[in-house]
Amino acid sequence: MPRSLWSGSLSFGLVNVPVVMVTAVRDLDLHFRQLHEPDGAPIEVQRWCSKEDVEVPYEEIAHAFEFDDGSQVVITDEELEAIEPRRTRTIDIEQFVDLEEVDPIYFDHPYYLLPAGSDDGSARAYRLLVEVMQRTGRAAVGRFVMRAKEYLAIVRAQDRALMLSTMLFADEVRETKDIEAATQKAHKPPAAQLKAAVAVIEELSADWEPDEWKDRYRRRLQDVVSRKRKGKTIKVPEPRDAAPEAAPDLMAALEQTLAEMRSG
Repeated sequence: MPRSLWSGSLSFGLVNVPVVMVTAVRDLDLHFRQLHEPDGAPIEVQRWCSKEDVEVPYEEIAHAFEFDDGSQVVITDEELEAIEPRRTRTIDIEQFVDLEEVDPIYFDHPYYLLPAGSDDGSARAYRLLVEVMQRTGRAAVGRFVMRAKEYLAIVRAQDRALMLSTMLFADEVRETKDIEAATQKAHKPPAAQLKAAVAVIEELSADWEPDEWKDRYRRRLQDVVSRKRKGKTIKVPEPRDAAPEAAPDLMAALEQTLAEMRSG
């Protein structure tokens, strides 16, 4: 059971459902320490004053915001503390929305909300909320404070449990009008190309099975670490320059792709 990262209650109106929050993801990356290669000693990071050429103790470190013209203003710890959000122990639900209408681009980090407390009343309230949200297809949107930061969050039912995802605010998501590919003049593709492209997509279509997708790089990295631990030598391949390829004829590429797929 992962450790609790936050505890409180899910609140809307006069309803309060006690919950604890745990992360919904596992960190499976391999983490490396930086060493001084000649003697194997760990590398230490120090805060250094570029003007006085001395190490700076933590209590003497200030925060500055730099503007585009190079000027800056210093913000004190007291000023930062004065604008921190009020710390509460509630996820304040402000509205329920149709989950299908929420673009996944706004989803950030996922967590599970689990029933808190051992009393039967808390468990019943939790199960009721899960059941209602599953039946209606609705998700709850609200705010909560964790580690002195206020988050926008969406709560939805997921396999008889509640899942909370922190969300990006609208102004944090780059609009398509800022993307070059989205602003270029569109040319309608020929009907034959459309038909061939649809056929390729249909051939590649399948039910979503998350267990089928593995992190191939992590597996290769684990293999390297394991072999090095056994004293084996890792042969590094010689780098090769990829020869530039001529742009293929799109229709010919689609037809060849489709033929190869259908032939197995």
